[in-house]
Amino acid sequence: MAEQKLFGYANKITVKPGETITLHVNADGADFADAHLVRLVHGDGHKDGPGFVEREISHPDNGRWAVKKQFTQLGNFLSVDDPRQTLKMEGSLTMFAYVWPTMPKKGKRQTIMGRWDTLTNEGFALGINPQGYLEFWVGDGKNVDYVTAELPLIKMVWYFVAVSFDVTTRTATLYQEGVLNRYNSLIGTVVPYEFASHVRTTFRFVQHNRPDTPFVIGGARDRHELRGPFINDLYSGKIDRPGLCSRVLTRGELDACRGGAAAPSDALVAFWDTSAGYSENGIGNRVVDTGPNGLHAVGVNHPVRGMTGWNWKGKNDCFRLAPEEFGGIEFHADAVTDCRWDVTRTMTIPLDLASGIYAVRLRIGAGTGLGEDYIVFVVRPAKPSAKLCFLVPTASYLAYGNETLSFDAQIIQPMTGQPPVVTDIDIETYEHGEFGFSTYNNFEDGAGVCFSSYKRPVINMRPKYRMSSMNITWQFPADLSIVAWIDHCGYECDFITDEDLHRDGLEAISAYNCVLTGTHPEYVSERMLDAQEDFVAQGGRLVYMGGNGYYWCVGFTPDDPACMEVRKLDSGMRAWAAKSGEHYLQSTGEKSGLWRNRGRAPQKLLGVGMISEGFETCAPYRKMPDAYHRTVAWITEGIDGEIIGDAGLAYGAAAGIEIDRYDLSLGTPPHTKIIASSGGHSDNYVLVTEEILYAYAGMVGSIDYRIRADMTYFTSKGDGAVFSTGSIAFGQSLPAHGFRNNASRLLRNVVDAFIKDGPLPGKRWTLEEKLWR
Repeated sequence: MAEQKLFGYANKITVKPGETITLHVNADGADFADAHLVRLVHGDGHKDGPGFVEREISHPDNGRWAVKKQFTQLGNFLSVDDPRQTLKMEGSLTMFAYVWPTMPKKGKRQTIMGRWDTLTNEGFALGINPQGYLEFWVGDGKNVDYVTAELPLIKMVWYFVAVSFDVTTRTATLYQEGVLNRYNSLIGTVVPYEFASHVRTTFRFVQHNRPDTPFVIGGARDRHELRGPFINDLYSGKIDRPGLCSRVLTRGELDACRGGAAAPSDALVAFWDTSAGYSENGIGNRVVDTGPNGLHAVGVNHPVRGMTGWNWKGKNDCFRLAPEEFGGIEFHADAVTDCRWDVTRTMTIPLDLASGIYAVRLRIGAGTGLGEDYIVFVVRPAKPSAKLCFLVPTASYLAYGNETLSFDAQIIQPMTGQPPVVTDIDIETYEHGEFGFSTYNNFEDGAGVCFSSYKRPVINMRPKYRMSSMNITWQFPADLSIVAWIDHCGYECDFITDEDLHRDGLEAISAYNCVLTGTHPEYVSERMLDAQEDFVAQGGRLVYMGGNGYYWCVGFTPDDPACMEVRKLDSGMRAWAAKSGEHYLQSTGEKSGLWRNRGRAPQKLLGVGMISEGFETCAPYRKMPDAYHRTVAWITEGIDGEIIGDAGLAYGAAAGIEIDRYDLSLGTPPHTKIIASSGGHSDNYVLVTEEILYAYAGMVGSIDYRIRADMTYFTSKGDGAVFSTGSIAFGQSLPAHGFRNNASRLLRNVVDAFIKDGPLPGKRWTLEEKLWR
C-alpha cells in the first residue's frame, strides 16, 4: 500500500465573510479526505503551555472530499503567445541570444530557446548538452540531428550564441563568442580562456513541427501519461535579448548582432527585448517582442528580472539609470511560485464567521503526521468591529516558507547551538522541491531565492510545526501563542494581514485604537511601514510584540499579491547576498535590503531595532529605573520584584531568540523610556553584522553590553504611543503556567490602556517633559 500523504494550499491568505476561497489538495495513497473548518487558537504542544487548541466550526463543506495526485510545474521560463504559429519555422532560420549559464555542466540537457517536443523528438531548439557544450538540434519524430560547439561554456560568463539552419542545403552553423567585460562576468579579462567556437555540419533531414508544440524560452515541452504536457529540459542562468530570423544570417551580420546591433529587419521574426519595459516602479512579468509580429512572452514561476545584462558596465547599479544594461533575465530549474494545482473545493466563508485565524483541517488514514494538513487563512472583518487589531505578519511567513536550513546551511548548528530535530514532515519538504523554497534557500545553481508565494503548500505555516533547527515554534505557530493570549483574556479583536495592510494602507488600521504585531514581523513593504507610521503619528497605539522586526524591505508583485520579493544585500544577517547591480526590486523599482540602510531604521517607529540573535537559551528582563517613573509605572503595576518573563515556551524565558535594543543614534525617539532590559545572554548571542565596522573579539552575549532586549515605551501625537518588547520569545512566554505569569500581566496592562478611548495613563507632565507631550 502506498504511503499516505496530504498537502494543500488556498488561493487566498486573507478573505472576508461572504467571499469564496479555493482549496487545492494533493493526496498520495488516498482518494478521499476528511475535511473540517476549524478556528486556530494555540499551535504549540509544549508541555508548559495550554497545548494545541482548535475549535471546530460547522460548515456545509465539512465532510468527505474527493482528492487526487496533483503535479507541479517546476522551473521558470518564458512562454510565448503564438496563436498563428508564426514560430513554427518550416523554412530556414537563425536563432540568437546572449546567455550567462550558471550550471552548464549540469548533466542534463538545457534548452535556451526553441519549439521542441522532448517526448516525440520533433521540432528545433538551441541549448546546452549534458556535458556543457552549446548545441542545436532538430527532430523529425523518428531521429534527431545535432551540431555541437567545440569548446564548453564557462559558468557565469556572458556569451553571444546563435545558430543558422539552411533547410535547402540542411547546413547548420553554430556561432559562439564570449562578450565578457570588466564587470559582467564571474571572471575577468585576464583569464586566458578561449570562448569562441564556430562549427558547421550538414543534417540528414529538416525539422518536423507538431502543431501543438509551444515556442519556449528557457525550456522545452514534454508530456507525462498522468500529468499531461509540461515544460522540461529547463535552463539555469541568464538570457538576454533572444531573437529569431527567417533566413540564414551571415557571419558579418551575426558579428554585428554580437556587438549590440539590431538584427536585419527584412529577416526578423521576433526579438524579445528583455531590457524594454522598465520604469521607476519596476518591471512586470511580460517580455515584449519588438519585432514585426508582437509575439510577447510571459514568465512562469517568476523568472528574475532587474538583473544585469551582457553589456553591464558596472557604473549604474540600478535598472532605472540604464535599463539597456539590465536585460538579463535569470532562470532557475527548481523555482516554484505557483503550483497551479486543480481546485479541490471552493468554499464560501459564512457571513457570521468572526474575524480570526482559521484553517481547513484535512485528514487521511490515521490522520496524523503526513496524513494530516491544515490549510491556513485569515478571516478579516467585513468592517472594523473592535478596538484591538492583530496584524498577522504574512509577509514574514512567506519569507520563511519551507526553509530547509537544517539540511542546507553549514553554519546552522554552530549558529543555533544545538543539533536539529528533524521530523518526517521536514524530510518530505526537503525531498519534494515542488513545494518551492523560502527566501533563506538557494537554488541548485547557488543563487538566492528572492520570490516566495502562498500558492503552494507552505509547510511551516501550519499549527503544531516546530522549526527543526531550533526545535521551537517559529513565525505562524509561534504567533498563535499571542492569539491564544487574546482569546484567554477575552478581548474583542479583529485580524488583518500584511497583504491587507499593503493593499489598503492606513485605511486598513485607522479604525482601531491598538494594533498588535506578531512575534517576528521582519519583512515589510514601504506601504506597510508608511501606514503604521502614520497610524501612530495620528494617535494610534502600536504594540510591537517581537524582535528583528521591520528589517527587510520587500515588494509584492502588482498582478499577483500572493507573491513577495526581497533582495538580500550587502548588510544584515542574511542567508545569501544579491550580486552587484541586482539590489533593486523588479516588483516595485525600489532598493531592497535593510530598511536601516534606506534611512528608516526600525528604531524610528518602534524605539528598538535588531541587535543580536541566539537560539539555545533565553533570559528574563529586569526592570530599569524608567519603569518607576510616574508616567509609566502603570505598565508594571501588579508585578512584584524586578524580574519579568522568567518562564516561556521558547527556552524558558521571555527575552531571546532575536532581540532588539534602544539606540538614539538610529532614531529611537529621545523621550523613550526603557521599562526593562535583559542581560547575561550566552555567547551563542552575537552582534548583528550591520553593527560591525571592524570585527574584534568579544562581540558576544556575555561580554558586549549592547546585546540585550530592551522593553520600551514612548508617546506620540494625539494620545498615540508605541510599546515594544524587543524580543521574539516574549509572545511565547504569554501562555506559560496557564497565562498566569508577569509577562502576561504586563501586556494586559498595556493593551487595556491602549484600547481605551481618551488619554493614556501618565498623561500629566512636568515642565521639562512638556516638549514630548
